[in-house]
Amino acid sequence: MKWQQIKATVDVKDRETACAVMSMVEQSLMIEDYSDVTEGMNAMYGELLDDSLVNADKSKVGVSIFLSEDKNVAESLEYLRHRFAESSVDARLEVSGVDEKDWENSWKQYYRPVRCGVHALVVPSWIKVKTDPDDVVVYMDPGMAFGAGTHETTRLCISMMEKHMEKDVDVMDMGTGSGILAIYAAKNGARHVDAYDIDPVAVRVAEDNVRTNGVGDRIDVAVSDLLAGAENSRAKKYDFICANIVADIVIRFAEKMGDYLKEGGLVAASGIINTQRDRVIKAVESRGFTLVDEMRENDWCSFLFKK
Repeated sequence: MKWQQIKATVDVKDRETACAVMSMVEQSLMIEDYSDVTEGMNAMYGELLDDSLVNADKSKVGVSIFLSEDKNVAESLEYLRHRFAESSVDARLEVSGVDEKDWENSWKQYYRPVRCGVHALVVPSWIKVKTDPDDVVVYMDPGMAFGAGTHETTRLCISMMEKHMEKDVDVMDMGTGSGILAIYAAKNGARHVDAYDIDPVAVRVAEDNVRTNGVGDRIDVAVSDLLAGAENSRAKKYDFICANIVADIVIRFAEKMGDYLKEGGLVAASGIINTQRDRVIKAVESRGFTLVDEMRENDWCSFLFKK
């Protein structure tokens, strides 16, 4: 079996965050941290260390995961880029065993039409597919932004939206990535969607996908750091918020969540690994929300909270 290595190189201070982000894709990590390799080293034992270790850049840490050949490397890369951006960590991502000259086009082979929930169908923009009359079809060109429907967290969030989001409502998509959730919301009957992301690349990709799907009249996309820059939305209350992000950011957002929701409004939170389940529920419920639904797939879970 062939394996692909994805390595994230970050500053030493971001070591723990990098480990947390990388473990969302694969639990087994290889960590290269030389920051303390010479700490307390005396002359005798120092001679036993290879020069490459002594001279290694001690300001950087490498965190690697290894994916089998049946895993979607392209989707994992986009997921990691997006999560590192959300965490404000400058990470250099490298993939070994991939010919860079072929990568620009060969990544498309990893994408296929994906059904989420019952009637939602996410289709790569370069593929033609037959659809059912009741299907809500979202055409995606993920590019450099996370979200093409192949990751469990995206499927869970769309399934939760399909089940609970009513028609003719105002929606906020927090951490929009490729724009997939915002586009689904608009195509599934939302009156208007405000989509925000911390990553300018993601915002450009989302805007392109919004145009491709013909819903630009109902979706506004903008750069925002956890809504801090979305001042225009502060006077607006939403009926529904979707947030396919990491557990720590859901917890941070919990204290502001109520400011953006109408009474009785709903929040679909995804991107949460099972080991973080209880922390997220406790944090959100402590802010006056009630957990009304939960979905799981593999190691991931998604929640629906009501104000």
